[in-house]
Amino acid sequence: MKYEGPERRKHPRIDARFIVSYRVLEETDNVDLSQTKNVSLGGMLLTTNRKFDAGINLALEIRLPFDSHPIMIVGKVLESREISKDLIYDTRIVFLAVDERHRNAMKKTVDYYLKKGQ
Repeated sequence: MKYEGPERRKHPRIDARFIVSYRVLEETDNVDLSQTKNVSLGGMLLTTNRKFDAGINLALEIRLPFDSHPIMIVGKVLESREISKDLIYDTRIVFLAVDERHRNAMKKTVDYYLKKGQ
C-alpha cells in the first residue's frame, strides 16, 4: 500500500541499496548484515531479519560508493513491520548521531543519486 498523503520528510530520499551491518547499540555482538531500501540524510528504510521495538537504538555501519570506509551512525527505530512471516521486516530508522565527515559522505551520495535520477 503506497502512502498518498502529504510529504512530511525533511530530507529527499533515494531508493538505493547499500550494505549495512547493524546491531542493538547496547549489545557488543549479535551483528547482522543487510541492505537499505532507501536512504536520506535523516534516516533510512532497512530490511532486517527480526522485528525491533520502536525506540530501540541501533549502531549502523553503511558502505557508500564514495567512501572507502564504512560510515558509522546511531539510529533509532521508528517502526519495524513484518513483510514475510518471522523472516523479513522493513525497519524505519531515524538517524540520531552522525559526525560531520560521515554526514558529508551521505550528502554526496544522496545528491549524486538525486542528480542522476536514481
